[in-house]
Amino acid sequence: MAYLAMRGSLATFGVSRLHGAVSRKIFQPLFSRWSEIEVPVAHVTNGVHFPSWDSPSADELWTAACGKERWRGMPDALPALVSRLSNEQLWTMAGEDRRTLIERVRIRLARQLRSRGHLPEIVSGAADVLEPSALTLGFARPFTGYKRPNLLLEDEARLARLLNDPTRPVQLVLAGKAHPADGEGKEMIRRWIELAQRPEFRQRGVFLEDYDIALAQELVQGVDVWVNTPRRPWEACGTSGMKVLVNGGLNLSECDGWWAEAYAPELGWAMGDDREYPKDERDLRDAEALYAILEQQVVPEFYDRDADGMPLQWLARVRRSMAQLAPTYSSGRMARDYVEQYYLAWAAELRRRTADASARARAMRQWEVRLQRHWPLVRIATPTISRDAAGWLFSVTVELGEIAPEDVAVQLYAEPCEGGPASRVELCCTAPNATALYAGSVPDDRPARDYTVRIVPRHPGAAVPAELSLILWQN
Repeated sequence: MAYLAMRGSLATFGVSRLHGAVSRKIFQPLFSRWSEIEVPVAHVTNGVHFPSWDSPSADELWTAACGKERWRGMPDALPALVSRLSNEQLWTMAGEDRRTLIERVRIRLARQLRSRGHLPEIVSGAADVLEPSALTLGFARPFTGYKRPNLLLEDEARLARLLNDPTRPVQLVLAGKAHPADGEGKEMIRRWIELAQRPEFRQRGVFLEDYDIALAQELVQGVDVWVNTPRRPWEACGTSGMKVLVNGGLNLSECDGWWAEAYAPELGWAMGDDREYPKDERDLRDAEALYAILEQQVVPEFYDRDADGMPLQWLARVRRSMAQLAPTYSSGRMARDYVEQYYLAWAAELRRRTADASARARAMRQWEVRLQRHWPLVRIATPTISRDAAGWLFSVTVELGEIAPEDVAVQLYAEPCEGGPASRVELCCTAPNATALYAGSVPDDRPARDYTVRIVPRHPGAAVPAELSLILWQN
């Protein structure tokens, strides 16, 4: 179905920058002779509809700073306005939302224990779980293998020490569901439920059943840190972490999906890297990184208070996260990206193709048929390379046969070097015949051997290679 959709579409998108890159690798077989970076998959990173996810206190704070209609237009002015929020405003909002979350968690947990047939004294104990002033971590999503919801369980003794620190306590609120056929996911849920019933975890860890949108809203509105642990690069985007931004929540996530492009050291915390590891080794590395970040960075920053009892470094991070990330990862920005970068351009192209009884579309079809018929006879001779003060000079003879020179582009191509872009330089036709001569130059900051002559289709408005993936390289 994905191949069919790509063949019938002018444009294909990933939902984050990394997802676009991974998708280009996945769909390389459809464009087998094209460079991977030229596989026609772009990206528009997802955004979230913040009015659906902000808490009443967050809504009040944003309204005071940015106005009631702040999300109805483009969010360009919001970063400067949010940056003016005071420490007192941010800390008050966080405290109110955390208390509200804990009240709701206690109600849900009591109902859950009662429905499971627990004794009345166990049910009544739900009223004492969690502390309104403790650092609260949230984790909620479908429980399945690549999400790695059990990464924190790699060292249960270490987790217990982290949660039960008498002066710097940490607490966990988890929720999620597993597919009925996903035995691994169901086993992960069982482990968390079992752990939450043990004495050393009962006051600091809660797993809530029946995960749905209503529960997700409560969690993203009240947690201090949202934890996300997918196995890179399996997370296409991961919008749950975006939803805490508007409420002053911070992200601690694998550097995957949207966080791979959003993360900066002053905005949150990231674990993992873009290197390849065996699955088990990556899991162990990331578990160790997760514990270390919590112990050495997150917890100390939350509990390092000034004379007024406020964590100044923490609140500065919250302010930057709200100001920089929330506007960027709003649905308004996402919609603008789609409209301005793609929909308007392709709508205009559709009008051009269908005007005058689809004259342009008919001409493009004739061009495509002509190239398909005669392409096997096209040949590229060995180029002649020289050098002058301007750089490398290339000259090459091309046998086009029945194909007109204006129907193709003859290019010099070089793969990306040291993280830079690919190099594509079109050669000029100096003798437009069936056997044509092309020439051009490139800077000599790269060796001449990096460049290869190639021929690709060319037609005004055509999406190459999405609509026509022909390509010929020099031998």
